[in-house]
Amino acid sequence: MQGSVQSSSASVIRSSLIEPDGGVLVDLVVPESEREAKSVEAESLPKVWLTKIDVEWLHVISEGWASPLKGFMREDEYLQSLHFNSLRLKDGSFVNMSLPIVLAIDDETKERIASSSDVGLVWPDGELIAILRSIQIYKHNKEERIARTWGTTASGLPYAEEVITPAGNWLIGGDLEVLKPIKYNDGLDHYRLSPKQLRQEFDRRKADAVFAFQLRNPVHNGHALLMNDTRRRLLEMGFKNPILLLHPLGGFTKADDVPLDVRMEQHSKVLEDGVLDPETTIVAIFPSPMHYAGPTEVQWHAKARINAGANFYIVGRDPAGMGHPTEKRDLYDPDHGKKVLSMAPGLEKLNILPFRLWYQVAAYDTVAKKMAFFDPSRAKEFLFISGTKMRTYARTGENPPDGFMCPGGWKVLVKYYESLQAEELTQQPAAVPS
Repeated sequence: MQGSVQSSSASVIRSSLIEPDGGVLVDLVVPESEREAKSVEAESLPKVWLTKIDVEWLHVISEGWASPLKGFMREDEYLQSLHFNSLRLKDGSFVNMSLPIVLAIDDETKERIASSSDVGLVWPDGELIAILRSIQIYKHNKEERIARTWGTTASGLPYAEEVITPAGNWLIGGDLEVLKPIKYNDGLDHYRLSPKQLRQEFDRRKADAVFAFQLRNPVHNGHALLMNDTRRRLLEMGFKNPILLLHPLGGFTKADDVPLDVRMEQHSKVLEDGVLDPETTIVAIFPSPMHYAGPTEVQWHAKARINAGANFYIVGRDPAGMGHPTEKRDLYDPDHGKKVLSMAPGLEKLNILPFRLWYQVAAYDTVAKKMAFFDPSRAKEFLFISGTKMRTYARTGENPPDGFMCPGGWKVLVKYYESLQAEELTQQPAAVPS
């Protein structure tokens, strides 16, 4: 039952065998034996050029994170996703699909490909990477898309301003054939495990529960406290080998977020320093772009982890949220994410583990000098350190309280912010002598 955890070991579902949405994990990468012929065909087709973020979505679709979706959405899929947060399957059942996954094109491209049934998709560097079959072109109503996704059309929404507003006035949907696995050659591809690879790794480790933790920030000891306590409680419930999927988001993030390469280095130090156990933790990159769309987006984050084989999902305060872009308040109610996940159609088979229902809040205990669960009877002895405060510490070179983050992980952050400051200094114009 969604939102609860069965304590009887007899009811345990093998975590890596949790059924993907639609019953079959989608894999749209062309078999190696067919790649040469498909590549030749792709060369002969009209071309659609992709942006970097388009490629991230193509990556997501191709590996089955969005199963049962088999390509960029056609209009009926787009409307279901936008208005119902779900897709109806041929058998009448529903799967969750809270974010439209679409490909925008401009007027010139529309005119050039309008008479074609298939098109080739081109990486920003000019490499042909996929064929989109049986295409459908339909109107891109940007205002409606933004309003339905974020609940506001206020200026300053990072994804909307970066991706949607400057995009073309048309959307193109169709079935994908991806010519080879997507690689970024940035030194991090070994972390980019597909849902199929993750399921195989869970089997190899003989996991009987997998609990996923989505994040886009560095890991501090409060996060680790919550993750380690989750494992302890799962063991108490009768699970023998719960495995943590530490799953940082690897696609588009807003400009002031810590970059992926820095985060991955910081996460590795967390394991090296023993804050999390490497034997019971898998660190992998989730290739999706980030919307910062709160309760709407957190459904997508949870759904994708079902397809990766996780049967437990940890959700905290204000998941996928952000500050209001024009007002001094949160854009979303911080408790709505976990409430929506507990009710969302299509997520019934996923066990939701909300921090504030299952745990007390993690905060810095100034007496014990470590991250601990907040004790209201000693409220004045606890310090809450936000992500913004953490970044301010690192940016100014000030150390956080001992026990807030492992030393190795903190050094990574300080080094990053020092490099930013040095870069800013070199970009400042030289003073003109009077």
